[in-house]
Amino acid sequence: MNKKILFTHSYFLRFDPKQWKTAQPYPPLGTLYAAALMREDGYAVELFDAMFAKDSYEVMTSIDAYQPSYFVVYDDGFNYLTKMCLTNMRQAAFRMMKLAKERGCIVIVSSSDSTDRYEEYLNEGADFVLLGEAEMTLKELIGSLNDNEADQLHIAGLAQKKNDIISKTPRRNVLRFLDGLPFPAWDIIDIKPYKEMWMKSSGYFSLNMATTRGCPFKCNWCAKPIYGNRYNSRSPENAVAELKMLKEKFNFDHIWFCDDIFGLKPNWVNEFADLVEKEKLKFRFKIQSRADLLLQENYVAALYRAGCENIWMGAESGSQKILDAMDKGTTVEQIRNATKLIKQYGMLPSFFIQFGYLDETKDDIEKTVNLINELLPHSIGISVSYPLPGTVFYDKVKADLHEKTNWSDSDEMALMFKNTYQPAFYKQLYNYVHASYRKHIALQDLKSLLRSPSLSRKKIKKALSIVYYKTLFFIHKKRLLNLEKISA
Repeated sequence: MNKKILFTHSYFLRFDPKQWKTAQPYPPLGTLYAAALMREDGYAVELFDAMFAKDSYEVMTSIDAYQPSYFVVYDDGFNYLTKMCLTNMRQAAFRMMKLAKERGCIVIVSSSDSTDRYEEYLNEGADFVLLGEAEMTLKELIGSLNDNEADQLHIAGLAQKKNDIISKTPRRNVLRFLDGLPFPAWDIIDIKPYKEMWMKSSGYFSLNMATTRGCPFKCNWCAKPIYGNRYNSRSPENAVAELKMLKEKFNFDHIWFCDDIFGLKPNWVNEFADLVEKEKLKFRFKIQSRADLLLQENYVAALYRAGCENIWMGAESGSQKILDAMDKGTTVEQIRNATKLIKQYGMLPSFFIQFGYLDETKDDIEKTVNLINELLPHSIGISVSYPLPGTVFYDKVKADLHEKTNWSDSDEMALMFKNTYQPAFYKQLYNYVHASYRKHIALQDLKSLLRSPSLSRKKIKKALSIVYYKTLFFIHKKRLLNLEKISA
């Protein structure tokens, strides 16, 4: 058996129309980490990058050319789009698995979805499913197979099907010393289409990077099949060393730190900012954080000093009742104060918003819409409550879930359980909230223009957009009111 491994992942950008239109793709970071570790262990690695592929059958060219012994579908667990377990991507993974099996490969799968649905993946043809954090499990598994060991049931974090019997071993403990991992295998990916798409859509080039793994907070709708509630961090020195390498190799303009929570360890961000300044690294970045953390002025000041531009806050709701029901552990007042502090430092606050949580009423929805329009964040990302296995929220609604338990793509916005309103209402609510938000932004721009008149074409255009967004707002409001009358 040769020591060739062909890695891939199951996120096909073309299968997610909203994201294809947004045109801001990020390389499969988790896949590159696994490839780097296996290469360090002496294996030859290649990548079939599904990101820009037109269909899953394109993988055949890579399999035929490389002729690997092992075909590893290793999804990027750092990307929230992958964590959503979209059915379009699941079906693509199944097709690639079967094609690899037909060509004699041993098929290994690692993802949030396969960890939750390991039996389904094994029944579709995977030889092994890696459960949870998978790098070390993959390393032990392929080592065992190469040594022709009789079975692999001594390896933690593994599911397999043998003689029609599915077996699962105990979960593996997550890695604590992240500095011990090699940097992702950035050299095996063609970065050119990523950069070209970013420059065309946004005028700058952004890359992704993770400085931590996991999240210690316990929001009851948040699935954590990979890391559980553990939170481990790279050192600031290790993170800055990778940034230097990426800057030299790809000359990026911007970084998305895709950590669930960035810089949670005390003084981490301050040390990071010191090193960024010492190395004279110039770049902008965005992060994800929480309202309660963003009340710490030393934390916010250090983010600004390091080059942070945009902070995505898990605001979720403007109703304290809903935040408490979610076990969010934050308050509406914290959201207000954190937003103001971020703006004071010249950074951009952005909100993740979630509608449709259990027992959410019209009053709760109005509180959320009012909070958005009061604080006017830079951007809003709206979703509806999405039940994923392993969560308290999933257990509460699973009796209402039938055949449909996942969205097909990230724009489906389907409410999959019985709630206050019918699913169509929440789909329309998305349009209404965006129109309301844009109307208030345009009104702010108009007031600004009237206070200090300017002949700037851009300013005038933004101010005059009030007419368009007011019209759009009333159209969407009327549609929403009609849907509101129809019970769930």
